[in-house]
Amino acid sequence: MSDPYGAPQQPAPQSADDNTWAMAAHIGALVAAWFAFGFLAPLVVMLVKADSPYVRRHAVESLNFQISILIYGVVGTIVAFVLAIVTLGIGLLVIVPVAIAAGIAILIVIILATMAASRGEDYRYPLTIRFIS
Repeated sequence: MSDPYGAPQQPAPQSADDNTWAMAAHIGALVAAWFAFGFLAPLVVMLVKADSPYVRRHAVESLNFQISILIYGVVGTIVAFVLAIVTLGIGLLVIVPVAIAAGIAILIVIILATMAASRGEDYRYPLTIRFIS
């Protein structure tokens, strides 16, 4: 089955339990991120609910996003550290607002993904490197 534009439609959630698990893949990453392990919640959901294609899609999407954010964060921290040293701290006037804006953007897309999962819809995170399919 496909939509009028030819894209195949993905199977919808089979139960409210699927919606709950899909939401847990996104919001659990937000909770786990406080401990710098944002990828653990979607990984656990993906392994526990592997029998549901809908939940697996959400878990994989969330896991790919969390791994991408981890990589961006490590690279950004290194760049920020070097920039702060080279500019004798003046670069922090740029680094701090960019880091705050990135944190707010991450929070917003996680909330949007969680809301999409609660409605039974798929969600694609922006700027995500697709490691796992």
